[in-house]
Amino acid sequence: HSDAWENLFLAVPSPEGILLSQFKNPALKHLTGKTLAEVAATRGTSPEETAMDLLIEDGSRVGTIYFMISEDNMRRQIGLPWVSFCSDSESSAPEGIFLNTNSHPRAFGSFARLLGQYVRDEGLIPLEEAVRRLTSFPAHNLRIQERGWLKPGYFADVVVFDPAQVNAKATYAEPHQYATGMVHVFVNGTQVLRDGEHLGTLPGRVVRGPGWRGGRRASGASLRGGGAGGG
Repeated sequence: HSDAWENLFLAVPSPEGILLSQFKNPALKHLTGKTLAEVAATRGTSPEETAMDLLIEDGSRVGTIYFMISEDNMRRQIGLPWVSFCSDSESSAPEGIFLNTNSHPRAFGSFARLLGQYVRDEGLIPLEEAVRRLTSFPAHNLRIQERGWLKPGYFADVVVFDPAQVNAKATYAEPHQYATGMVHVFVNGTQVLRDGEHLGTLPGRVVRGPGWRGGRRASGASLRGGGAGGG
């Protein structure tokens, strides 16, 4: 047991490492892409006061990105044989209302960055090992049935990519950019990407782990709160 709590404000080296990415209040959206330090300097208030003021003015949680990860440490972690890879960002289209906020670049480029930068360009791990740690390894660890391998009778989730061309294009300044090098994609046996172009098919489905016991309805007339969960 620990009385400590995660305080990302104190975890970053300085307020220059806190990027403001999402606001609900339209009057604050012009601050998207600025650092907390920049906004504090403009307002003439301390970073702590500025953070509290923004929360009150937005009437919601303010989306932020914290620059607190060491690239050297990340490279060491990639080399560990028990590490698999994932992204915790939601998928959103680079159009319409989704352009009103800045997503994290990993939403569009997490796996492409691994395959392009860390595997092809830097050679931290072999390509076949990277593919294993993106597919069968996490499927095995999470006990996801009939996925993660190219086997008869398994769900056909297949990605065909060009190792020489795969690259992440998303940046913190311009995050809404698709990665390159993805040629064909099949989801549950249905092709959704052909020659790099989306076909408009939507064959995705919820994938549940072995702990799933069915949904439970909350008591009361409504659900409240800002959390999100996945199956």
